[in-house]
Amino acid sequence: MKLRVMVLGLGICLGTVACADTIGDQEANGSQEAKIRQSLERSLPNVEIMSVEPAGASGLYEVRTNYREILYVSEDGEHFLVGDLYRFSPQGVQNLTETARNKERAALLAKIPESDMVVFKPRQTKASITVFTDVDCGYCRKLHLDVPQMNELGIQVNYVGYPRAGIGSGSHQKLVSVWCAEDRQQAMTAAKRGQAVPSKNCSNPVAAHYQLGNALRISGTPAIILESGELIPGYVPVKDLATHLGLLN
Repeated sequence: MKLRVMVLGLGICLGTVACADTIGDQEANGSQEAKIRQSLERSLPNVEIMSVEPAGASGLYEVRTNYREILYVSEDGEHFLVGDLYRFSPQGVQNLTETARNKERAALLAKIPESDMVVFKPRQTKASITVFTDVDCGYCRKLHLDVPQMNELGIQVNYVGYPRAGIGSGSHQKLVSVWCAEDRQQAMTAAKRGQAVPSKNCSNPVAAHYQLGNALRISGTPAIILESGELIPGYVPVKDLATHLGLLN
């Protein structure tokens, strides 16, 4: 019976291409990650290391910190660089760092409940976008004029607040009033048209949205983020956006 078990175990190892090597690789990776953590924690005591994992490039590890900056660290933990890492592929040049950012953006936005957004839903949702928006910027207003057409194409628009002038500014108070309005959609449309919205205060997520936008390095509005986490800065015509989303040829 023992022999049968051993033979079956050997068969599984051979069928999965070198179990011992795989286990050894995992242990090696764990050892390298520990070494990198120790080196960074020693050299950068005020930086919290969130994760350490292989970067997809030989000899480099991707390190995330509480500053949301991606570091690429050598296996020995003695060298690091900050910047975008690219890879040549059959499809062309791939930005590995931006791919990692997309993943992070998508994960963070997924945590925002729909009830904390101002949402314009189509009859049938085929795609959705999340837009960091102000109410006073010209291109935010131009984008809002396109919302009915986006809805017709099946694009759901989820607004989160990003007052460019900062918390406590006039734009911030306008956004708070929109979020506190009985009809948020109507209030958003009125504010984007330059109309006065009754000033209101309530428990609202605008400050949290603003802080999240800063963490994601949003530098202007509108900032459109797709479900994949891809960031499209600035205004995009509806047809171009729909084509990018695969809804138009």
